[in-house]
Amino acid sequence: MFIRRLEQRQLKANSLLCVGLDPQPDKLAALGVDLATWLKAIVDATAEHACAFKPQIAHFSAMAAEQHLADIIQYIHRNHPDIPVILDSKRGDIGSTAERYAEEAFKRYRADALTANPYLGGDTLTPYTQYRDKGVVVLCKTSNPQSGQLQDLVLQSGQALFLHVAKLAAEQWNNNNNVMLVVGATYPEQLKAIREQVGDMPLLIPGIGAQGGDLAATLNAGLRADGLGLMISASRSIIYAGNDADYAQKAALAAKQLTTDINQLRDY
Repeated sequence: MFIRRLEQRQLKANSLLCVGLDPQPDKLAALGVDLATWLKAIVDATAEHACAFKPQIAHFSAMAAEQHLADIIQYIHRNHPDIPVILDSKRGDIGSTAERYAEEAFKRYRADALTANPYLGGDTLTPYTQYRDKGVVVLCKTSNPQSGQLQDLVLQSGQALFLHVAKLAAEQWNNNNNVMLVVGATYPEQLKAIREQVGDMPLLIPGIGAQGGDLAATLNAGLRADGLGLMISASRSIIYAGNDADYAQKAALAAKQLTTDINQLRDY
């Protein structure tokens, strides 16, 4: 089961850090390195400090690099088998198409989890959640500045839309205990409300690092009593920490530093 694997890895590595893999052609060109070499170097350099890896599918498909995406996921499975891989695809469509998206993530790429958009309703998540050993990370309160245009709308019940999503996730969509939520570190008050709504459900937290989320406020709002329950996702601030031949070593140092910062704040 994905969540059990994730938490086992978090305990083993003493880390809540999820390392995003977002290749950018201009960055790689400046380094003078090819995509395959860069991916493996970043993965190997940061693996010690990671509880998960999160490749972003658009960064690969825009480069016509889908095979590189498949290859790096298999590389992680083979060389770092206890670290789960989340395919950041934010898929969302009606049943028959969602079934294909599920096959893409779990059979073609062999990811351990994927991110999904719940805007079309709970039945469109079932094709993902029916894979009992896989994780489904559902968008709830995203980290971008204008997320509130929709997500903060107040429903007739008096509850904000993002909290209604959290309620549905906890009470209706999680029959196989493999659902998580995406909650941006840029909104710690909303994170606190979501934690109260969903109990111990794990949360994926983007927005630390390049987006300027408050790490201390995030941990205070979202950590469970056992010191787990969060995956702190960072991409650009780690994988592009260096801009020279020592890019992998700089990525390792950035990953180590963020993990240390997280652990000091959670007293682990």
